[in-house]
Amino acid sequence: MKLRIARHTNNLEQINFFYTKILEFELLGSFENHSNYNGIFIGKPNLDWHLEFTQSDDQVTHLFDEDDILVLYPETVLEYDTLIAKVSENNINFINAKNPYWNKNGKMFLDPDGARIVISNLKSKQTINIH
Repeated sequence: MKLRIARHTNNLEQINFFYTKILEFELLGSFENHSNYNGIFIGKPNLDWHLEFTQSDDQVTHLFDEDDILVLYPETVLEYDTLIAKVSENNINFINAKNPYWNKNGKMFLDPDGARIVISNLKSKQTINIH
């Protein structure tokens, strides 16, 4: 199974910069004027998932809940430190998470649309036990 997470935005250019230049994802593809939509596909090559962001003439009002979070798991401490530094260098403020787990196990901030993102300080290959 493949996964695409799609979200509409009011500022495709700003979203593209944020996810590719700050969070180091890659622009996998794009389209223009497809039924009045422009869009980009962002992710990492050869994975079974990607993010899609679209923009049209319709204005978006996002209503993200405090527990709606995109969690990123860097593979190494160096990758974690690099991402945290890039967020800081771009004057993006870290915020406290509602769920204290994320305050202990990562750093939270907002993307240009106000969606919450956590860069986790746990390795992505760590076993997660859910009962």
